[in-house]
Amino acid sequence: MERISKIFRKTNETDITMEFTVDGSGRASIETGIGFFDHMLNSFTRHGFFDMKLKAEGDLYVDSHHTVEDVGIVLGNAIKEAVGDKAGMKRYGSCMLPMDEALVLCSLDLSGRPYLSYQVDLTVERLGTMDTELVKEFFYAVSYSSGMNLHIKMLDGVNNHHIVEAVFKAFAKALDEATRMDERITGVLSTKGAL
Repeated sequence: MERISKIFRKTNETDITMEFTVDGSGRASIETGIGFFDHMLNSFTRHGFFDMKLKAEGDLYVDSHHTVEDVGIVLGNAIKEAVGDKAGMKRYGSCMLPMDEALVLCSLDLSGRPYLSYQVDLTVERLGTMDTELVKEFFYAVSYSSGMNLHIKMLDGVNNHHIVEAVFKAFAKALDEATRMDERITGVLSTKGAL
């Protein structure tokens, strides 16, 4: 069964179309109008072996907030739809990822219960045209719209670009692990019988 989703979201602030494939090869076609954000999403798809087609048009004349947050909502919905009932899936994923001097831990559980713990200290206001405070807003939106328990912790780092890129790559690797199928799992990996 192909785990693919197509999500459309249109508001007065953004117009977003996304096609997301869990079992992909890392191919991406991403246009948000925010160069640094595009770079991070390309890293996410490449290192998680996901395929993503994303076209986002937002009110960038205001700032990047609505576009980044709404892409997070759409990605969370896309993940949730693509994994379906999660039968046979590992559910948990974790990665400690180095990037030069930066070291980031990401652990997640596709439990259906949203939660975000985000402990990342950034020291600049923006990277390119993207406000760095929006990194947290993006992952909050992803975790809550997907029903994901998500923990992101910076263990070391000085260069803000390296830190944020390590965050996106660690998230990709953890999600790749959590969405893998395991033939030992019958139904869903829960004593409740449902996630």
